[in-house]
Amino acid sequence: MKPNISSQMLKGILQGVMLMILVKKPDYGYGISKQINRYGLDDIPKGTIYPLLTMMEKRGLVEGKMQPSAEGPDRKYYFITSDGIVAKQQFIKEWQFLESAVNQLIDEGTIDENKRND
Repeated sequence: MKPNISSQMLKGILQGVMLMILVKKPDYGYGISKQINRYGLDDIPKGTIYPLLTMMEKRGLVEGKMQPSAEGPDRKYYFITSDGIVAKQQFIKEWQFLESAVNQLIDEGTIDENKRND
């Protein structure tokens, strides 16, 4: 069963996730949302992605360009910028640090719990 991840926690990492998706290839909002879902992060409200993309564009992390679509109206595709690549790399460093610290706390907590149960 998939854990219920708080929306606050997801919002905090969503920008980094989106940058990691866009470094692979440019995509439009709904396409990014589908890719996020592929990784099991399907609890993210769809209304969260577009405002975040707008904010990322204003900060120069991504650049949006309208492109024709074979399936209907033009779509705004987002391309990661050099600043976006730097932000993605920083996110990964921060994530790895946090992951290590939290895993250490979890491991120590498990050891402490086992000692109490003995």
